[in-house]
Amino acid sequence: MPIALILAIYWGTNFSYEQLFIKVNTDLSVSHDVFERIKRDYLNALGKTGESFVFRTALASGDTELIQQQINSLQQQNAFSYIHLTDSSGMIIHRQGINSKTRSSSAQLAATAGKQSSGIEIFSAAELASEGLDERVRLPLIETDRARVSDKKIEDRGMMIRALYPVVDTSGMVLAILDAGVLLNSNFTFVDVIRDLVYGPGSLISGSIGTVTVFLDDVRINTNVPIRPGERALGTRVSDEVRTIVLDQGQTWIDSAFVVNDWYISSYEPIIDIDGKRVGMLYAGFLETPFRQSLYQALAVLVLLFIALMALTSMVAVMGAKSIFKPIELMSSVVHATRKGQDKRIGKVQSKDEIGTLANEFDVMLDLLKERKILLQNWANQLEEKVEERTTELKQKNAELTHTIGVLQKTRQQLVIAEKLAALGELTAGVAHEINNPTAVMLGNLDVIVEEMGSKLEPVQDEIDLVIKQIYRIKDITNNLLQYAKPDSYAGYISETNVNAVIQETLKLIRHLRSNIKYLVDLDCNSSLLININHQELQQVLVNLISNAIQALPEHEGIIHIRTLDVNTTGIQINIKDNGHGMDEESVNKAFNPFYTTKIQGEGTGLGLSISYSLVRRYGGNIEIKSTPDIGTEFTVFLLCEPVMMEDEKMIKEQLEEIEAVISRK
Repeated sequence: MPIALILAIYWGTNFSYEQLFIKVNTDLSVSHDVFERIKRDYLNALGKTGESFVFRTALASGDTELIQQQINSLQQQNAFSYIHLTDSSGMIIHRQGINSKTRSSSAQLAATAGKQSSGIEIFSAAELASEGLDERVRLPLIETDRARVSDKKIEDRGMMIRALYPVVDTSGMVLAILDAGVLLNSNFTFVDVIRDLVYGPGSLISGSIGTVTVFLDDVRINTNVPIRPGERALGTRVSDEVRTIVLDQGQTWIDSAFVVNDWYISSYEPIIDIDGKRVGMLYAGFLETPFRQSLYQALAVLVLLFIALMALTSMVAVMGAKSIFKPIELMSSVVHATRKGQDKRIGKVQSKDEIGTLANEFDVMLDLLKERKILLQNWANQLEEKVEERTTELKQKNAELTHTIGVLQKTRQQLVIAEKLAALGELTAGVAHEINNPTAVMLGNLDVIVEEMGSKLEPVQDEIDLVIKQIYRIKDITNNLLQYAKPDSYAGYISETNVNAVIQETLKLIRHLRSNIKYLVDLDCNSSLLININHQELQQVLVNLISNAIQALPEHEGIIHIRTLDVNTTGIQINIKDNGHGMDEESVNKAFNPFYTTKIQGEGTGLGLSISYSLVRRYGGNIEIKSTPDIGTEFTVFLLCEPVMMEDEKMIKEQLEEIEAVISRK
C-alpha cells in the first residue's frame, strides 16, 4: 500500500504537469496564430485603402489633400505608429515625420517589385527618432534574477510590425507603396488582446493569471506580467536558461520557468524577422503556484485517506489476530522456555478448533522429545568416544594417502615421457644407422672420383667440396640422433661441478641473443654443494631453458629471474622464471614431448626440452614446469649431489607398481 501510494503521488504529479505543459503549448500556438493574424490584418487594412476607388482616383489626379484624408483615416482606424506613401524608388510622397526616404530593407525591395508583405523589423534609435518614436521606446533595463550577465543598461531599439502594400496599375507597374508600421514596444493593447483571447474566463483556476510577453532579444518590451501590483515588468530580462534554448538554439521552450519574481508554466518561441533572423521571443504562460497548491491539497487528501484506511485496517487486524493467535502465543512462550532449558508445558487450552488441538498435541510431543533426548544423550556419549578414535586413524591414513597420490601422479608423468623417449630412441637409432651406410658409400665413391679425375675436376671443384660438406653435415645430424637415442653410449665425462659457476658461464654465452633483457640472478652464495655431472651437458640444459625463456619474452620489459638454492644436503634446485606469454595446461603436459614446440614454424625443432629432460633424468634429477598464460613460465631443475644412473623406464615402472600397491592396501 505505501508503494502504491508513492506511485500514485509520482504518477499524479507527472500527469498533472504533463497536462499543464500541453495546455501552455496550446496557448503558445494560439498566441502565435493571433500574432500572425494581426500582421495579416494590418496588411489587409493597407490593401483595402490602396485598392479603394477614392484613393486611386486621388493618386491618379495628384490630389494631395484627399490622399492626406485617406491616410489619416487609415491611421486612426488601425492605430499605425507611422504611415508613408512612397514612389517605386522608395522616395516618400506623403510623410508625417522628417524622413525624405523610407527605411531600406529586403521587404522594401520586394515591394518595389510589386510584392506585398508584413513582418517584424527592428528599428534603431536613429530610425525611430526620424519617425518621432524614440521617446516611446527608451527603456531602462532592470536587473533580473537568473538573467545572463550583460553590461547593457538601456534598450532604445524598437520592434515594429511593418506592412508594405504596393499600389499597382492594370499593366502591373507600381504606382506607389503604402508603408506602415505598428510599434510593439509598450503597446499594451497588443499583448492584452492576445491574453484575453488565450486566457479567457474559465480557462485557468482561481488565483492563477495568464500572461503574454513580447521580447526584443531577452528584454521584455511589451508584457502584462506584473513586477509588483499595478506595474508591468517592462525592462526585465528572461532567464539565461530560456535564452540559450530559444534565442541561441532556435528551439521552443515548454516547461516551468522563473519569470521575473515567480514560477510560471511557460512557453517561449523565437520571433523571426523578415530576413529570417531571431530577434526576440513570444511568450505565453500562467502562474504555477495556484496549480501547485491545488495539486498538493489533492495529494494531502489522498495521504490522509490512506492513513485513515490503514489505521482502520490495522485495528480490525489486531482485534481479529488476538482471538486467533492466543494459543499460538502460548506455544511460542513454551518454545522460548524450552530453548532456554526450562521444562514448561502449555496446559489445557479452551479452544476446540485446529489450533487448540495442535496446542494439546504440542505438549504430548514435548514429553516424547524429553524421553528421546535422554536416550540420545547416552548414545551420543558412546558414539563420541568411537568417533574420536576413528578420526585420529583417518587423519593419519589420509595424510599418507595424499602424499602417495602426489608421488604416483609425478611418477606416471615421468613414465609417459620415458616411454615416448624410448620409442623415439628406437626409431631414430634405426634411421641414423640406415642413413650412415649410404653416406659412407657416397664419401668413398667421391674419394675415388677425386683421385681418378685429378685436375679435371677443377671446373666443378666447388660443387664437389659442397657435396662433401653436406654429406658430413648429414653424418653430424645422424650422430646427434644416435646421441639422443642412446644417451648412455655418448655420456660425457662426469666431474664435481659448481652449479653457480656454470650459470655465470652460460649467461656470458647467451647475453648476445637479445640486448633489452633484464637478468635477475640470485645465486645461493652459501651453497657448498658440488654436483657430479658432466659440465658441458649441464651447460647444454641451461642454454636450452634460458633460450626458450628469451624467445617467450615480450618485445619490451623482458625479465628472466635465475635462482639457485640448496635442497637439504642432497642436491641443488635451479629456478629459471620469465614474464613471457606462458603456456596453457595442454602445452605444459606436452612440453617434454619430442618435436613438440609452440614456436613459429621454422624457428625450432621441439627437441631442446626433451633432450634437456633426458640429460637431467640420466643423472637421477628432474625438471618441472609451472606456467600461466600471459603471465610467464618457471622451470625448476633438481640435481642430486650423488647421481643415481638408472634405466628410466624400468625403474619408473617398478616405482609405480610399488606406489599402486601401497594405495590399494590403504
